[in-house]
Amino acid sequence: METLSEQAVQQEHALLERTLYEIKKVIVGQETLLERLLIALIAQGHVLVEGAPGLAKTLSLKSLAEVLSVSFKRIQFTPDLLPADLIGTRIYNPSQGEFYTELGPIFGNFILADEINRAPAKVQSALLEAMQEGQVTLGRETFSLNAPFLVMATQNPIESEGTYPLPEAQMDRFLFKLVVTYPDSLEELAIIERMGGHAMPTLEPLLSGEDLRRMSDHARQVYLDPKLTHYIVELVQATRQPDHPHLRYGASPRGSLALVNAARARAFLCGRTYVIPEDIDVLVHDCLRHRILLSYEGLAAGLTPDRILDELKAQHPCPPITGV
Repeated sequence: METLSEQAVQQEHALLERTLYEIKKVIVGQETLLERLLIALIAQGHVLVEGAPGLAKTLSLKSLAEVLSVSFKRIQFTPDLLPADLIGTRIYNPSQGEFYTELGPIFGNFILADEINRAPAKVQSALLEAMQEGQVTLGRETFSLNAPFLVMATQNPIESEGTYPLPEAQMDRFLFKLVVTYPDSLEELAIIERMGGHAMPTLEPLLSGEDLRRMSDHARQVYLDPKLTHYIVELVQATRQPDHPHLRYGASPRGSLALVNAARARAFLCGRTYVIPEDIDVLVHDCLRHRILLSYEGLAAGLTPDRILDELKAQHPCPPITGV
């Protein structure tokens, strides 16, 4: 494997900066969401987003798909949805006396699984199996999913009636869980000025699937100091303390891998060939908040996974890295 050069990373960084600038012609604010979507693409992971309706979650992913010239498919999850509505099915043709395969909407590049917690467990499992394996099996045939392949699943935190919460084992498959909040007053004024009564700006395609594959390969070569690797393991293992009064279950090794891959992708996005402590620090909550389960005592005390992670970060500070 060739050594990752500073010049190559700077060229990719400039292209990614142009991509973000292009998307911001449509999206006001939501800096964290847009950055995390690009990190997930580079790290080849998937994103779970929790937020109230109307916060540009759908528009962000759709705009990113336009700039990358890839297909975007939105699937509205409902209680009567079936796995076949998602992945496809085998259909019998009586005139020819044989079955043929009808592929479902999962065969796209960017998939928005809207309100994933409104669909029953069978449908959630069908989606998450496709995410994990990168393929779908129908009858005796196996079909590979398109590349790049990114799932952004959304959850509405306001309404809980008629929902099917994702089990922890399925939540673990997501690289990030993001919490999207309301815009501030200045951002909301900008949204009204930009969108109120005006046509949506046309976005220029800047990246291709081949560009993303190359960036993913380069991101995997980003240097991660062994001290930072040990710190990530130490922090993740701290979530598994059996005697912690507010923790029931901690993050699995997927949490460590997610933090490593995401930190490398963020460093690459920022135009660096090496990871710094800040790359890890800003991603801890997004990578781990959905991988830890609070005890009854923790829930009764009104704690949240983010509060617990803040405590653990204070108890296990990141070591300083010099000479990078």
